[in-house]
Amino acid sequence: MAQTETETKAQRVERLKREKNPWEALDEIRGFARTGFASVPPEWLGTYFRWWGVYTQGDGAGVVGGKGGEGKALPCFMLRIRIPNGILNSCQLRTIADLTQHHARGIADLTVRQNIQLHWVTIEALPEILEALWQCGLNTMGACGDVTRNVTGCPVAGVDADEICDASPLVLAATQMLAGNPDFYNLPRKFKISITGCRVWCAYPEINDVGLTAITRTLNGKPETGFSLRVGGGLSAEPHLATRLNAFVRLNQVEPVIRGIAELFRESSQLREHRERARLKFLFLRHGWTADDFQKELERRIGFRLDPSQPEEAPVDVYRDHIGVHAQRQPGHCYVGATVLRGRITADQMRRAADLADRFASGELRTTNMQNLLVVNVPRLQAESLAKELDAIGLRVGGSPFWRGAVACSGTEFCKLAITETKSFSRWLVEELEERLPGFEQHLKLHVTGCPNSCGQHWIADIGIEGKKLKVGDRMLDAYYFCLGGAVGLHQAIARPIGYRCLANEVPDAIERLLRRYLIEHSSGENLRQFFARHDDSELRAFLAGEVVEPVPRDLSPGRVPHGLEG
Repeated sequence: MAQTETETKAQRVERLKREKNPWEALDEIRGFARTGFASVPPEWLGTYFRWWGVYTQGDGAGVVGGKGGEGKALPCFMLRIRIPNGILNSCQLRTIADLTQHHARGIADLTVRQNIQLHWVTIEALPEILEALWQCGLNTMGACGDVTRNVTGCPVAGVDADEICDASPLVLAATQMLAGNPDFYNLPRKFKISITGCRVWCAYPEINDVGLTAITRTLNGKPETGFSLRVGGGLSAEPHLATRLNAFVRLNQVEPVIRGIAELFRESSQLREHRERARLKFLFLRHGWTADDFQKELERRIGFRLDPSQPEEAPVDVYRDHIGVHAQRQPGHCYVGATVLRGRITADQMRRAADLADRFASGELRTTNMQNLLVVNVPRLQAESLAKELDAIGLRVGGSPFWRGAVACSGTEFCKLAITETKSFSRWLVEELEERLPGFEQHLKLHVTGCPNSCGQHWIADIGIEGKKLKVGDRMLDAYYFCLGGAVGLHQAIARPIGYRCLANEVPDAIERLLRRYLIEHSSGENLRQFFARHDDSELRAFLAGEVVEPVPRDLSPGRVPHGLEG
């Protein structure tokens, strides 16, 4: 399968996908496990493995350690476990813990799509891991690749006391319809869906290709639950908040609508021309589509008209993390949300969390889009005891806004596309800010991403920092570029790149200066978002720097970064 001289990267991937559906080639993976890493051909390492939730793992240097916009790979893998709606039971979490202990050097990461990701996985261990996951009702199919990714939903679906409806059955139905289905193995790129029945939109419909949020209307004097529909959301290097269509999607229309959008995406030949511009959002960003154009094409494809949209109440200035102790809709029960700082969790913490879920509750847990872990169906009288036990294993049920609000991507520790290390940096940053600003109470989303691809979702953070490199003497050191004022919900906005960049070890100083200025100058009731909004870029830059400074370009980095190539 040699690449021809005139074949672009996009053409090569499209050819490889036409030649093979990786989901039908499990026997090849088993063969590689018998013959070793050296026997794995390039098309599997660079393309086909992704359909099985598997990436080659970077060597720790990130993108600057390689060439052509990609770092060097080790002879081992990152493996992503797909967890629809974030729903887990204690047996499944113990299985993941055991696999983490035996095959992943004892650590795993919770991701911003409710997955759990392992590292250091060898080709020899891969079939054994897949088999163990299948036996407990989990799998990795579709966690990566040009397919439907993990379908996300509200992690407290079915127990949230204030939810409009429990949408988790629809998440599972969409997963069953698309994941592993040969009709949808060959999409132009990844395809992200969120379906939520909660009022705070914790599944982030604004940044998904398809975002469905529950809504009610009155029809012929009777209340009816359905969904608002958004399409074309996504971040990466060119962020685009999803476009709301003029549609009320009835419950029985959800599956055909999702299928219709997936088919529309699959058959968009113009989105297969460039890997960097192969997401649904580029129909709006580059190809002149409008919401009306999209809806007409969708209705033509599904064969029926959608009812007009209804007024909706977008959430205002709330955490969407479900951290803390909260009453459930089931009388006498609570759910308890614990923060997994920067998403990094150990095998022992997973095992002990599973034991606690059995001991104090019904053995049901949930993963969240903010890289956290919840235990549901906890008898109210047991909730505080459970919270103390979770705190004791390093999974805080309380915690400062810095601890709660921190999100981080994989960084150079494991990712070939990253520019900076993020996980250890994020922990250090949080600890520094807690020490410097004790008692700070304002809700704060502090997102760290190691490159422009925004796997750490810095575009929707109050403070989002993007990894760069700066030359100091003869060394290239980690640095970060600041974006401020990102938001989702009622006041949705892409964070503003404000022209300030500093070395990684100077980031706590900059954030401390910014937040102290907020504490001194904010008006009564003014939150961070509002404070940022009433200051221009030059003022915010001066707050961060401690003096007036000229803006620097956001895109300066060593070498060419492959925008949008994350998975």
